Amino acid sequence: MSDRDGKPNFRNKGGKPFEKGRKFARSSTWRERESGSDGPVILYGWHTVSAALANPERHIRRLYLTENAARRLAEENIETPVTPEIVRPSTIDQRLGPDAVHQGLLAEADPLPSPGIDTLELEGIVLVLDQITDPHNVGAILRSAAAFAVKAIVTTARHSPEATGVLAKSASGALELVPLVTVQNLARALTELNDRGFMTVGLDSQGAEDLGKVELQQPLALVLGAEGKGLRQLTRETCRVVARLDMPGEIKSLNVSNAAVLALYIGASRLGLMG
Repeated sequence: MSDRDGKPNFRNKGGKPFEKGRKFARSSTWRERESGSDGPVILYGWHTVSAALANPERHIRRLYLTENAARRLAEENIETPVTPEIVRPSTIDQRLGPDAVHQGLLAEADPLPSPGIDTLELEGIVLVLDQITDPHNVGAILRSAAAFAVKAIVTTARHSPEATGVLAKSASGALELVPLVTVQNLARALTELNDRGFMTVGLDSQGAEDLGKVELQQPLALVLGAEGKGLRQLTRETCRVVARLDMPGEIKSLNVSNAAVLALYIGASRLGLMG
């Protein structure tokens, strides 16, 4: 699929014209700024930045575009809430590193607000992530969550990647579509989900039941553990059900982002949400 394919259908909003801007400040690197909790969220790549520009809840601080990227935004009638600074591709390369596929777009933005457990709708599916630390995996899970209309993703403030940089790029715009609920204590959050009527189902290779045979109900919370470690003991004990994903092949385990897709498909199918 090319980068132009599969764009989310966002509303455009009024903005400002493109103009040449000053060069980046040299006081700190992006990696240093990403690591600070008070720093801006760093967004780059076509889907990631265009989705953020179209999200009325996202406050963009600064926007850097190459001339080609600015032209493409104009051609697709995507306006900007701030006046962008036009820079060379190499300038963005220097900030993000040679491996970042930025496609000529980079934005600094404020983090999106984190809703509370008590605000979640009592329908559909939410995902709960138990210390999944790889930003590529979390970004891929976010993208799948958006495809399956997941209501929210619950994750911990510690032992989880920040919603910036690589994670945002891997999510391909889904960061603007799926709310991230950040909690301090996952077991306490699962208990609150249980109390609110969620069916909490932990996914584990040693689960007593096959997820495809569990009688699922809404609202459903699917709980995923980190690769290798899986679900922590207290997480397992707090889930109402611990289930496995049975597969016919020789390899019985999946990458966590792939397991999330399979679990979401099973859950959405069993709950009649695929229509």
